[in-house]
Amino acid sequence: MNIDMNLIKQVWPTPFKIKEKDVASLVIQLVIFLVICALIGWLIGLLAGIPVIGILFSIIGVVVEIYGLVGIVLCVLKFIGKV
Repeated sequence: MNIDMNLIKQVWPTPFKIKEKDVASLVIQLVIFLVICALIGWLIGLLAGIPVIGILFSIIGVVVEIYGLVGIVLCVLKFIGKV
């Protein structure tokens, strides 16, 4: 279990900067996740329109969305003290 948590901390380091029951740190990290994922998603959406490499960028877009969703869930879990 400890090895898995270390892997999670390496892949998603920002949710673990949140202090338990500290609303300000939660909001800051959520805004960071939402803004960065939105900007990357918008850029990937533009690049996905290119016929030849569009499939690759569509797959990358899905991975970025999953990364952002898991990051948001980890932020909330860290905030309530479950992680």
